[in-house]
Amino acid sequence: MLELSAEKGMLPTPTEPGPTKAVLLMAYGSPKNHEEILPYYTHMRGGRTPSPEALAELQARYAAIGGHSPLAEITIAQADGLRRALNSGEDRPWAVYVGMKHSHPFIEDAVREMAEHGVKQAIGIVLAPHYSVMSIAEYLKRASRTAQETPGAPQLTFVEAWHLHPGYISWLAGQVRAELAKLGKQRSQRALTIFTAHSLPARLREMGDPYPDQLGETAAAVAAELGLGNWTTGWQSMAQTAGEPWLGPDLLEVVRSEKAKGTSDFVVCACGFVADHLEVLFDLDVVAKREASELGITIARTAMPNADPQFLEVLSDLARNGFVEPS
Repeated sequence: MLELSAEKGMLPTPTEPGPTKAVLLMAYGSPKNHEEILPYYTHMRGGRTPSPEALAELQARYAAIGGHSPLAEITIAQADGLRRALNSGEDRPWAVYVGMKHSHPFIEDAVREMAEHGVKQAIGIVLAPHYSVMSIAEYLKRASRTAQETPGAPQLTFVEAWHLHPGYISWLAGQVRAELAKLGKQRSQRALTIFTAHSLPARLREMGDPYPDQLGETAAAVAAELGLGNWTTGWQSMAQTAGEPWLGPDLLEVVRSEKAKGTSDFVVCACGFVADHLEVLFDLDVVAKREASELGITIARTAMPNADPQFLEVLSDLARNGFVEPS
């Protein structure tokens, strides 16, 4: 695994002369060890220190998945794989810079490093396929603001959403097909496939935010490719915010409701995420599996893209098609 310093976000790049094309690859971030959980959680809360009870709960979740989330390592593997894919057969080298939303190296670190290296133009891609003003827009705003404030920073263009990229839909379809096949023909025909993404405050619907509809569009596209008749969407990983409803129905609400109707096999495709991390390893592999055991049903989940070569080709295509040559 490549090492990435806490302050630097660039992966090793080719040293051939000539202008470099660059990608700013952005992800949520995660603590790399127990000691980083508090500063990470504090940053997530806008600088407000969590209560001892809230911190202990988050620490317990990380403990339940082995002590830490592998998201940081996976993001670096994705970035390294993307760099290799982009530089295959290229006469000009691509550089890939990693910027995290809530942990080192931050988005701001990566933009400043690009300026130090003389990068003139970069394409920004967030490792999340669905757009929302409460998610993707925040990444883009931070990158753009830093570029405006940093002398010599590159011009940035962004891929805002890629939830219907044909390669991504094909990859998801392959994972759903594989999980259904494990059930056998008869059980797979009765199984319910649930496509999920991270829930956000429900006021998004009133704002006309595209996020809820984009989850449905991804799910419908995968179902169409598979000829899938028994599927639905749900939301997971809701935060506990007093007095504010979040997008629903919750995944487990869907499972309980459908179990009451006689469904006993479920396949969860967490298509709003692209890596194994806390919301997958805890919310699905621990909480949902525990619920399944109590209900006497089966819940399988599809594999996450991580650094799968087919997924890296999706990112490569996004970068190549989104990059704007400097004027």
